[in-house]
Amino acid sequence: MDIRTNEPPVAKLPPNAVGAKKFLSGPQSRWRELVMLVRAFREMLIGFRYLHFAGPCCTIFGSARFREDHRYYQLARAVGAAVAREGFTVMTGGGPGIMEAANRGAREAGGRSVGCNIKLPMEQDPNPYLDHYLDFRFFFVRKVMLAKYSYAFIALPGGFGTIDELFEIATLVQTKKVESYPIVLCGSDYWNPMLEFLRQTMVKNKTIDVADVDRFIVSDSPEEIAAIVGKIARESFGLYEAAPKRKWWLGE
Repeated sequence: MDIRTNEPPVAKLPPNAVGAKKFLSGPQSRWRELVMLVRAFREMLIGFRYLHFAGPCCTIFGSARFREDHRYYQLARAVGAAVAREGFTVMTGGGPGIMEAANRGAREAGGRSVGCNIKLPMEQDPNPYLDHYLDFRFFFVRKVMLAKYSYAFIALPGGFGTIDELFEIATLVQTKKVESYPIVLCGSDYWNPMLEFLRQTMVKNKTIDVADVDRFIVSDSPEEIAAIVGKIARESFGLYEAAPKRKWWLGE
């Protein structure tokens, strides 16, 4: 402190540092970024073309870690069957656990079942209950596909991936980047602590609104879930039963 002026001392910079800016150099070359861009574009193009006639879909999220004897697996299997009977194509991440159960339920109900599988270092193989599936290198492209063709989203218990997918959809709806598609939380005992956190911490601190929490539909009844998403799809988005029209000049 300068006792003569009662002002804090001003730091003095070396003459050659005045007006200078310092940046860190990124690790990627322009060539590698171009290759990534081309690969991502190719994946997106293939996904758009392949899934164009897959829908209308209902995307079901959930953990890959639950085995067949787990109650969440059986719940997902029942949900997949109920949603398929409502006329939706059941879309999942294509892997085991909840994803397998939902695809399995859809096939057992005579519905369509598709998967968007992700290539991982520890390979995640597509489950055997898929009518069609695509493999993706990039998580962000895969997430676009899981959202683009769906009119409803159902989250069963899961880990980081499930939470990531769930809140990305909630953010897109909140910011009106997509329509107000129904978002269902199935497995109330699993999700209620999270909802309590949203209400008691995030709403109280005004980082979200009450409406953002109320947007989540909570149900453990496969039949009720299917009825809700079917009703909203028909009344809000005008979905109806019809055969897709393919265009020969696009090679479809």
